[in-house]
Amino acid sequence: MNGSAAAPDPYTPTSGSTAYRVQHYDLTLDYKLASNRLSGRAVLTLTPRTALHQLELDLVGLRATKVTSDTARIKAFKERGGKLVVGFRDEVPAEAEVRLDIRYEGNPRPSTGTWGEVGWEELTDGVLVAGQPTGAPTWFPCNDHPSQKAAHRFTVTTDAGYRAVCNGVLVSRIGRSSRTTWVYEQTEPMAPYLATVQIGRYDLVPLNDPAGPAVALPVRVGPRASGAPVPQYAAVPPALAASARAALARNHEMLSTFEERFGPYPFPQYLVVVADDELEIPLEAQTLSIIGRNHLSADWEAQRLIAHELAHQWFGNAVTAARWQDIWLHEGFACYAEWIWSEASGATTAEDLARSAHRYLAGEDEDLRIGDPGGPDMFDDRVYKRGALTLHALRRAAGDTAFFDLLRAWSAEHRFGSVTTPDFEALAARLLPGVDVPGLLRRWLYAEALPRL
Repeated sequence: MNGSAAAPDPYTPTSGSTAYRVQHYDLTLDYKLASNRLSGRAVLTLTPRTALHQLELDLVGLRATKVTSDTARIKAFKERGGKLVVGFRDEVPAEAEVRLDIRYEGNPRPSTGTWGEVGWEELTDGVLVAGQPTGAPTWFPCNDHPSQKAAHRFTVTTDAGYRAVCNGVLVSRIGRSSRTTWVYEQTEPMAPYLATVQIGRYDLVPLNDPAGPAVALPVRVGPRASGAPVPQYAAVPPALAASARAALARNHEMLSTFEERFGPYPFPQYLVVVADDELEIPLEAQTLSIIGRNHLSADWEAQRLIAHELAHQWFGNAVTAARWQDIWLHEGFACYAEWIWSEASGATTAEDLARSAHRYLAGEDEDLRIGDPGGPDMFDDRVYKRGALTLHALRRAAGDTAFFDLLRAWSAEHRFGSVTTPDFEALAARLLPGVDVPGLLRRWLYAEALPRL
């Protein structure tokens, strides 16, 4: 086998490979803001699924300068159509552990495609990474598919005066005259599209105590004790600190509500990055969310988006779709979490929001099967709203107790794993024996016509 196996997903036909699986990414990045210049080193620990003479990694817009290995003999490497192709002198056996050490460099920029611009993006004064669905290769070589979850380590060196924020737990910060190095560990498995680097002039504000002072740097957060509150922070430009405290004042309540409904928060901490720019939409990444200064509001439109991104820590990050076809398992669940928070916070009930969403969808084209919407439409608003309605219909049929038991079981049984809609159907059918789960899901997910609510 040559390693050019078909991509794992027809929704993203030029991304990812089924020929191997990466267990760990160790990324060392040196980034200069003024010139938008990135020098990178990526050490990948991977396992071929079958014997390989070569393999392909996704890498877009950057140039590999050197590829070595202490476990296999490298014959050659080349870049071709958004891929870094690495050839071996000898066939690498299936299931052998391979380490690739890749040096690369360039001026990172977003890639443009079906879903607009995704990936590494320069801000007015900093950097943002928006990886969903195919933006990860704009800043590191990877096997770019949501089913390809791995542990990550990030070492980011950038200009002094700026904070680099990555997934996971900050384990060290080393400051030198004009440069600062930040090291993060993301030990829980993570899909490449959820990996992120955010760079800005950020202070760290505790959200468990929003009135408290900004936290002195560095901050090291280790695993939390059993039963202890989830540490929550906002990385925010100093001028926006007061607005961020006000807009995120109920985040600790929001997280507690979701723990009650979905089960324990799956990661050691949660961080909200507030970019000093206006963003079209907030963004999700594992262990953190990214919002713009325009989302710092206590009104419902801003609060529902904040709730939506937090809910992705359970649905999308800890439990991740094994194929893009099942994106409703991320977006439908996160949209329904908005309604749950509305209900819990004393605003509008989930029933009223469901009826409103149903009226909205009744006025839209009914030509989309949200259980398989197709690549170009997988982020269509109808996937979000009708996915949420699917869960509400299931809640109505099962009753609150059984329904929330189901959501907690879904989170627990598949934590840090990859899932499909048939997996959800099987669990729901097992836990809700009095409900016609296959019939309900068939009507809501796979029929174009909108079912009656």
